[in-house]
Amino acid sequence: MPTREEAWELVCEYTKGDSLRKHALAVEAAMRAAAKKYGGEDADVDEWGIVGMLHDFDYEMFPDPEAGHPWKGSNILCGRGYSDRIIRAIMGHATYTGVPRDTIMAKALFATDELCGFLVACALVRPSRSLDDLEVSSVKKKLKDKAFARTVNRDDIRQGVEELGVDLDEHIRFVIEALRPVQREIGLGRQEE
Repeated sequence: MPTREEAWELVCEYTKGDSLRKHALAVEAAMRAAAKKYGGEDADVDEWGIVGMLHDFDYEMFPDPEAGHPWKGSNILCGRGYSDRIIRAIMGHATYTGVPRDTIMAKALFATDELCGFLVACALVRPSRSLDDLEVSSVKKKLKDKAFARTVNRDDIRQGVEELGVDLDEHIRFVIEALRPVQREIGLGRQEE
């Protein structure tokens, strides 16, 4: 399996935008935490993290099904030596591919992807611009506001939680806690001048 550094180089090769790179780091952090929580003793934390990091690496160049996301990215990953398991999990995060989320890793990716983006949006509108004081109740209130973070698919968040078999409140809390240690890297909290 390629290393985390090689995966990050691939992200940077295909993704020039800062926000999508930060999203890759956020989902990586959530997936590393998910590996420990849901993956069992044999879960490969690095593999789960790489899945999170790479799930949208092709999105900037191929931003929708018509352009080829995530099929083009999957072909690139195949050519670079990534496992079938990683590629299937990434393919499954896009419901329109028809690839079933038949592993706990694939289900965790689907359950964390949209939620990570939403939590970052929630933190950015707080005075602290931080996850430190973000409460589950605030997130749920924002989820009901269709005008807030309009591009985040609320149905995917709900479906992801159902497929993972977890409570929405608990999952929101879990992902907030998973992102707190990397919040500076993903553009949240107090930034150095």
